[in-house]
Amino acid sequence: MKIPDALKAQINTLPDTPGVYKYFDKEDKLIYVGKAKSLRKRVSSYFTKTNADRKTYRLVLSIHSIQFTVVNTEYEALLLENNLIKQNQPKYNINLKDDKSYPFIVVTPDRFPKIFATRQRRKDGGTYFGPYASVRTMNTLLELMAKVFTFRTCNLALSKPNVEAGKFKVCLEYHIGNCKGPCVDLQTEEEYNNEVQQAIRILKGHLAPVKHYLKDRMAGYASVMAFEKANWMKQRLDLLENYESRSLVANPGMGNIDVCTILPDGERCFINYLQIVEGLIIHAHTLEIQRKLEETDEELLLSGAISLKEEYGSTAKELLTNLEIDFFIPGLKITVPQVGDKKKLIELSMKNNIYYKHDKEEKARAEIPKVSPNQRILLKLQQDLRLKDYPNHIECFDNSNIQGTNAVAAMVCFKNGVPSKKDYRHFNIKTVVGPDDFASMDEIVTRRYRRMLDEGEPLPKLILIDGGKGQLSASAEALKKLGLYGQIPIIGIAKRLEEIYYPEDPYPLYLDKKGESLILLQKLRDEAHRFGITHHRDQRSKAALQIDIAEVNGLGPKTIERVQERFKTLKRIKDEDQPEIETMIGQAKAKLLMEWVVAQRKKPKTTFATDAVSADDLDAVNTIEVSTNSKPAL
Repeated sequence: MKIPDALKAQINTLPDTPGVYKYFDKEDKLIYVGKAKSLRKRVSSYFTKTNADRKTYRLVLSIHSIQFTVVNTEYEALLLENNLIKQNQPKYNINLKDDKSYPFIVVTPDRFPKIFATRQRRKDGGTYFGPYASVRTMNTLLELMAKVFTFRTCNLALSKPNVEAGKFKVCLEYHIGNCKGPCVDLQTEEEYNNEVQQAIRILKGHLAPVKHYLKDRMAGYASVMAFEKANWMKQRLDLLENYESRSLVANPGMGNIDVCTILPDGERCFINYLQIVEGLIIHAHTLEIQRKLEETDEELLLSGAISLKEEYGSTAKELLTNLEIDFFIPGLKITVPQVGDKKKLIELSMKNNIYYKHDKEEKARAEIPKVSPNQRILLKLQQDLRLKDYPNHIECFDNSNIQGTNAVAAMVCFKNGVPSKKDYRHFNIKTVVGPDDFASMDEIVTRRYRRMLDEGEPLPKLILIDGGKGQLSASAEALKKLGLYGQIPIIGIAKRLEEIYYPEDPYPLYLDKKGESLILLQKLRDEAHRFGITHHRDQRSKAALQIDIAEVNGLGPKTIERVQERFKTLKRIKDEDQPEIETMIGQAKAKLLMEWVVAQRKKPKTTFATDAVSADDLDAVNTIEVSTNSKPAL
């Protein structure tokens, strides 16, 4: 990469010493801060790289000027870099801050200090502990201190003149034993501050001095026969020891230790930090960091560890990590433990990284973007049926025959959760004799998808078969013959209990009866049934017409068809219709037709097999409109 003359002049003036360099764009905006053991070598490397990634290349193209600061050691450069990044948040630097606001516990600077949680860290002279990444941990500490000690919760200005003047009265907290009444001088400032100091020790993780304090007071009360107060102190001591036993994760003999581990995950990584004091985890924090340039895992881990140690005010002299870090920090020992209790702490920290990553992924999956009601239903259907693809194209098949006559079938299509009537299809069964639903289903599924393959049409994302395991198995066999089995999900819906069947699976799936997924499948099934029954009724009418035509001597099919277009069936013709018929087909033909109609009326009524229609079929025929978009039979 060719270096501009102005930048080349700046680079040539850089010293060969540790320091921090800052890159600015043409608008004089800080875009990157970096540390270096040798400023000249490090900055020059940006302009001489031949295999720089896209983001680094973009950074270099944006550099308009360079500034630098010389320091004594590489560690000082690391600290200065960390502070500059926090203050300026340059575009190309990693962000070691969460977008969350974590709470603190504050000890106020008042006379008779208060202790409470806050999310705002003010410069008011108070002592702040935290931040606490786990609100539950913070609340546990507050509850423990409230049970062991008695601090005031009021906002009264308890100055010495106000208290001596008797401006205040004790409140309910005093009467229930949660406060000792410093507002009315019932508790001395020295006694109150002693308890505050013990609470601060708990917040810092130093429980041993607090236990000694409680034991000494318990012994003091016992020595003067104040056994009730001694028992009260013992109860507080038990609470503290119970908390210690539940919180202890390491050998207290190890002293104060920091643990920091990294879990890489492509362009991002997760860093977990544990601050351990006397065997107790007093702070735990996990960060997700997005790589901005070509940072190594070791560089990210080092930056994260130093930043978090500073944020939590850790003074530990040992840092445990899961990666070797070749970096010298005065007064800090960085080790990668291989066995023992320290190795267990590394494993615990890595577990926190893994759980944090898993939790973020689960939340991301749960955060479904705003979608239309139909999209929501289809996403739910995809989840309930465990479909690989989004089912925006579903086709449903149904057979219709009455006592084996006029066997037909229907296919309806839903796209994006709504009927696509232009894609509906009717089928006249051609290869099956008699009422054989299984063979009929095999035929229509084969015909439908063979034609789609031949014409190169997009296949559906889900096939629904109206029927149980038998119809489903026949349909699956049809897909196997076409080489589509396994490529298109296919299920059957049985009407009795609304079970959902999968091919080659004897156990049905039961969806929520009131759930949107099952309601959608029922709509498909019912629409296919309606469409099929309508077609079946038309076929029966045509068959009856053929019988009529054969009986009318002297009239040909074309003449009968003209009359049919007007009256639908010959049996609907009445005496008063004769003038209209004469106009249509002539007087002679009309006379022959009317004679046949009169003769039909005189015949005794006969029950035909086609009249044996089930109540369900009649309801479907009588209550649902005929689709005007039906296609010719295939």
